[in-house]
Amino acid sequence: MPAQVTTLLRRLAASIREFTIAQRTVAIIGVAVLVLGIAALALWMSKPAYTPLFSGLAAVDANSIVDQLRTDGVQYQLTDGGGTILVPEANVYDERLKAAAAGLPTSNTGGYALLDKMGVTASEFQQSVTYKRALEGELANTIQAMKGVKTASVRLAIPKDTVFVSQKTDPTASVFIQTQNGVTLSDGQVQAIVHLTSASIDGMKAEDVAVIDSQGIVLSAVGTGVTGGADKQSSDYEARVGNSVQAMLDKVVGPGNATVVVAADLSQDSGQRVEETFTSPTNAPTLNESSKTESSSGGAQSSTGILGPDNIAVPSGTTGTTGGSFIGAEVTKNNAINKVTQSTTIPAGSLKRQTVSVAINSAVAGSLNMANIKSLVATAAGIDTTRGDQVTVASVAFNQAGAADAAKAIAAAESAAAADRTAAVLRTAIVVLGIIAAIAIAIAIFLRRARRRKLELEELQEMGELAELRAMMTDQTVPIALAAPAGPAPLTYTQLPSEPGDADRKRADIDALAAADPQRAAEFLRGLMDDRQPV
Repeated sequence: MPAQVTTLLRRLAASIREFTIAQRTVAIIGVAVLVLGIAALALWMSKPAYTPLFSGLAAVDANSIVDQLRTDGVQYQLTDGGGTILVPEANVYDERLKAAAAGLPTSNTGGYALLDKMGVTASEFQQSVTYKRALEGELANTIQAMKGVKTASVRLAIPKDTVFVSQKTDPTASVFIQTQNGVTLSDGQVQAIVHLTSASIDGMKAEDVAVIDSQGIVLSAVGTGVTGGADKQSSDYEARVGNSVQAMLDKVVGPGNATVVVAADLSQDSGQRVEETFTSPTNAPTLNESSKTESSSGGAQSSTGILGPDNIAVPSGTTGTTGGSFIGAEVTKNNAINKVTQSTTIPAGSLKRQTVSVAINSAVAGSLNMANIKSLVATAAGIDTTRGDQVTVASVAFNQAGAADAAKAIAAAESAAAADRTAAVLRTAIVVLGIIAAIAIAIAIFLRRARRRKLELEELQEMGELAELRAMMTDQTVPIALAAPAGPAPLTYTQLPSEPGDADRKRADIDALAAADPQRAAEFLRGLMDDRQPV
């Protein structure tokens, strides 16, 4: 192992040994959390992504497919009450092909696969019914693929073509929808189902499709289209017109100074009207022409007339000559004419009559032209006087208590929102400061340990210098004879034989150095004391 790595590990071990009990506990908890987080992340990343294998399955088919997955050793998950089977994405196509080879699922809605099972001896009625079932199954499968739809069932009513009726009946369809728990289909989704069904059948219109959900609510009615009932149609129309007029008045009289109420009467009857119009074209060509000529010669020609009063014949002005000839001609011409046949379908939900009521605050109505306001409201709402529509614009005093309460509520809501924002900022600041404080504490602890380590290294270096100095003194020290002053005889001590200790040996070395070179010993001790001073 490299020397740098060994040194780093030794320093880390020494730093850990210097931890207190609280620091060691925090460190152990942090390491445990880090290990658990890494393990959870690795488990989540190694978990396979599941994809639906089949959805909308019956209990029998789900059981058979699960047995097949268990036999193959493929992991699976069941959702939607067992109706949907999820498998890892890598096994979807293999398991789907194996299920198809085993004839699973068996209880499906059929589709065009029903035509493959039809024999050559099938009657015309069987062929017609099977074809209709195939269309119903394909439409149901397609609708079930829509988001939020759990199951779907389609029933088609296709009239048989015949030459014995003068007017053909349009085909109709009914769609039953069961949504997932907590899911409500929007108007756009219902409209998509209606157009998908009507476009799949020849001659079917969007108004000929009925959509009903599992709660018995009519989402789309035949002849009406997407609807939520008569009340919903009226409320939607009133809300749409009221919002348009209110937006205009807010720009004219100011927000809160006008209120609009719209009442609409919508027709729920549907029907069909056929009109034929004939006109004579100018310079039209003759379609056909016939002529007849009569002639006679000889015989008496008498006068003709009419009976008058008292049965007396009155001459009519036509006379003849006895013995003359008679020639008569008759011409018949058939000219072309314009014929226009117009067929109109009257859908349900057409507007029969509407009224618009506008109240303007009298505090601002003094500077307004009420006639102009009424004209603007009538134009914005699409008022038709021939239909019986009415517009009423009045100047009244508004109750300001509600406005004051609303202002207080708005102010309270704004204050609460500001307090929430402030609290969020404070929480973020506390978290950031906590992180910064933790980093600062960690840096301070690291610097303190580094400083302590530096002092230890300096002490070791000083000890090494003392060892070198002792070796030098041992090599260079010579006995020095000191002349004792005259006086009483010195006392003699008998030193017991013993092994000197480390402290005694150091003290002896320092004494010898002081005796040999006092100046150098004093400088060394002064430098040592300066290094030991706290910083």
